[in-house]
Amino acid sequence: MSPESARQGTAVLRQSGPPTGVTTTAPPPDQRDASGSSLPALPVPDVLAALGSSPRGLAPAETAARRDRYGPNELPGVGRGQVWRRLVAQFTDLFAVVLLVSAAITFLAYWLGKPRDPATLQLALAILGVVLLNAGIGFAQEYSAERTAESLQAMVPHTCRVLRDGRRRELSARDLVPGDVVILEAGDAVPADCRLIEAHEAAVNNAALTGESDPVARVAEPVPAGPPLQARNCVFMGTDLVAGTGKAVVFATGTATEFGRIFRLAASAPRQKTPLQQQVALMARRVAGVALATGAVLFAVRVPSGQPFVATFVFSLGVMVALVPEGLPATLSVSLAIGVRRMARRHALVKQLLAVEALGSTSVICTDKTGTLTQAEMTVVQLWADGVSHAVSGVGYAPTGEITDAGPVRELLRAAALCSNARLVPPTGRDPWRVLGDTTEGALLVAARKAGLDPAQEEAGTPRVAEHPFDSARKLMSTVHRDGEGRFFAYVKGAPLELLARCDAIDRSGARTLLSDAARAQVAATADGMAGQGLRVLAVARRQLADPRLPLGEVETQLTLLGLAGMYDPPRPEVREAVDACRRAGIRIVMVTGDHPLTAEAVARRVGIVRRPAPAVATGTQLDALDDSGLDALLASSSELLLCRVSPEHKMRVVTAFQRRGEVVAVTGDGANDAPALKHADIGVAMGASGTDVAREAAVMVLLDDSFASITTAVGLGRSVYRNIRKFLIYLFSHNIAELVPILAATFAGFPLVPITAVQILAIDLGSDVLPALALGAEPMESDVMNSPPRPRRERLFSTSVMGRILFLGGIQALGVCAVFFWHIHASGIPYADFTKDDPVYREAITMVQAGIVVSQFFNALAVRTDRQSVFRAGLLTNPWLLAAGCFGIGLMAAISYAPPLQAVFHTAPLAPADWAVLAAFGALLLAAEELRKWVLRHRRTSPKGEDGDESDHRGLRPGRGHPGHAARRRGS
Repeated sequence: MSPESARQGTAVLRQSGPPTGVTTTAPPPDQRDASGSSLPALPVPDVLAALGSSPRGLAPAETAARRDRYGPNELPGVGRGQVWRRLVAQFTDLFAVVLLVSAAITFLAYWLGKPRDPATLQLALAILGVVLLNAGIGFAQEYSAERTAESLQAMVPHTCRVLRDGRRRELSARDLVPGDVVILEAGDAVPADCRLIEAHEAAVNNAALTGESDPVARVAEPVPAGPPLQARNCVFMGTDLVAGTGKAVVFATGTATEFGRIFRLAASAPRQKTPLQQQVALMARRVAGVALATGAVLFAVRVPSGQPFVATFVFSLGVMVALVPEGLPATLSVSLAIGVRRMARRHALVKQLLAVEALGSTSVICTDKTGTLTQAEMTVVQLWADGVSHAVSGVGYAPTGEITDAGPVRELLRAAALCSNARLVPPTGRDPWRVLGDTTEGALLVAARKAGLDPAQEEAGTPRVAEHPFDSARKLMSTVHRDGEGRFFAYVKGAPLELLARCDAIDRSGARTLLSDAARAQVAATADGMAGQGLRVLAVARRQLADPRLPLGEVETQLTLLGLAGMYDPPRPEVREAVDACRRAGIRIVMVTGDHPLTAEAVARRVGIVRRPAPAVATGTQLDALDDSGLDALLASSSELLLCRVSPEHKMRVVTAFQRRGEVVAVTGDGANDAPALKHADIGVAMGASGTDVAREAAVMVLLDDSFASITTAVGLGRSVYRNIRKFLIYLFSHNIAELVPILAATFAGFPLVPITAVQILAIDLGSDVLPALALGAEPMESDVMNSPPRPRRERLFSTSVMGRILFLGGIQALGVCAVFFWHIHASGIPYADFTKDDPVYREAITMVQAGIVVSQFFNALAVRTDRQSVFRAGLLTNPWLLAAGCFGIGLMAAISYAPPLQAVFHTAPLAPADWAVLAAFGALLLAAEELRKWVLRHRRTSPKGEDGDESDHRGLRPGRGHPGHAARRRGS
């Protein structure tokens, strides 16, 4: 949205004044905050008139005109106009500052030198080139990541329901215009600033605007004039409807909303770094400190020995540069961004980079059933009324099929259809029949159609006058209707046991009959039998009311039971394989559902979560009777646990209990009441297709296909990303050892010159460091990534085994380049003191050192691709980008060796084929040594360790025997 359109936007509709329509003149910007103050005080008809709308909503022609006038209902991107700020920020990184200061001092040394040494100038320019290149890579990745995040967020539909010309429609929230009538239900995110015109037990969470998380009741009646934010009949963009239903008319969109005002104030707030980034940043500061200290010490040692000041400074600078992994920050960002994109391609949208890291250590997944383990296409397959079961044919949402003897169940289905907020949408084009709203209610609507009922006609003939929305505590929903004779009836549906407890009669052939204890037991047994078949069972009842305004407690008493509806949601075909993968990976799966225990167990057995004859099963009522120690004992009692008939509060408590045990918990959810557990979990996973806006906002990961299999895939990719980060860290730091050790060896051996110059080190960092490290960050997922237990929560990125591997590989490289350097020097027979920097033997020797590091890094990159598996088994050609990056580094080294212009810059000499053969042999030796280490690990008689390389963390574990994740975390912590 342009600044002008945002300024005009919908602020015009906030003007106070008589309700005579919509003015076309935007108020001055300074009047925006005070505008709209009269709307809360107006009756509903006057509000609609003031906004140029009606109870039927806007006409299509009018919405198009207003869209052109006010622009889309969206907030602008953050900081898009401040590209230069992000570019400048690349030069404030600690490594960049150190190198910039070094370049400045080197320039100064060149300027003050008598005579001026061109090599010093070349060094300064090379350092500056490194800084510019890293800044360019970092900026490009940040900009690309921002664009990628925006495109991925667009994959999650932000829709709303509106009335347009009297017809209920679902459209993108960005298409809302002032005057639109929005339909709100519990779990919806409010898409714009609105004035309520209908409200049924409505309550909102205004935490996004006020910081107060307690639900606040909302009404449709006029309230005293004042700021809209304080009006009890207004709802605002960015807030959530947590209870009830309502209709509201939009009076502000986009940047003219209250949320838009806060958004503008917060747009420039700095982003917080993830713990992984903070850990790497701390490591970077320590490495920079060590580099500076080492350079300073060597400078102090060499100056008293009579070495020229400038030459000694350049020597010390080379040591410092050798220890600084300049490309580390950019490589880390690229690896995480690649992980996010790979997960998105597998239907898992990760909203925070931190989630990529945490996913890899997930040890417990608390999953619900409907839509995640199943296909979320509920189909009523059995009805029970008056002691008789009626089979229902047909699958899915298409109303094709039959009901055996539909007459006795017509009133049951009529009541269920009236007590529903869902809508059955006919097929359009390639889209099949679908349900707009709750899938369970949709299944009841389809069954009603199969019985010959038209839910829309029934609603028109028996209009709704009140509603008591579903509540997870009472597990019921009620609506009150007026029939054609002026009588009022309450229709109630919900969990069989809860509803049965409120019934005192049962419908038998249309007559109200007292519900005896025997009949009550028969109903309960029938419900249990249906649940035991894996069906989700709902009970339906009704009651005639003398007054439609009775409180909820009286409406849902003395009910007449109409019958039971059993519906089936088939498991997703891919889930069983995903569950098996979690078992192999040591990840415990706990089903947390609101369904009947028998239904939950039947589905759990179908998908492989339950395999034992008697899994541990607990209901919400049983959880209420347990204290924290009792709950801990329950969670530890069995690896197969089903928690049924639970509320969001129970789910939250279970998550907390698992975290007390040191578990890393992923939780799935789709409703507004799941938001607390999603936020509290280590990984909150929301449903992208069927989930509410509130759940998607609270979660850090959104499943675009709602499938449990996507969670398993994301966990595997998260583990792969963590491994890849370790791979390029080992790669980067091991070659730094190969650059530093020859310099230290020459110093203590009394050799007057450096075995490798600072300019050569910078060339290595540019040619054979950054590109292969980036390619390692994109390394494909290893086939055995899900064959080991999760890593412990407290495991550090730089563990003992990682540091040991860095020293192992770096030590081999250092020995090789030291050997070739001193072999060249000693073979010449020239005393150390007689060497000068222009000596052909010296130039050939330092060329061998540089080429030796480059060639060994090529083999090192292959070696670190796997932790325990042979790289030959993984396939040398499975990461072509890594091979291309390595070949580029070797090609650049060849140019430095043979091209005269580059020889002059780097003081190198041409190498003979025999020299390259020797270097290749050293590189192959490094790869062979690493392969031997992996072979020893694979064939060690003790139990194999985890893939992340920490023996102490995973010793003695066998996936599938108990829960290996528990033992691993106890050892790791």
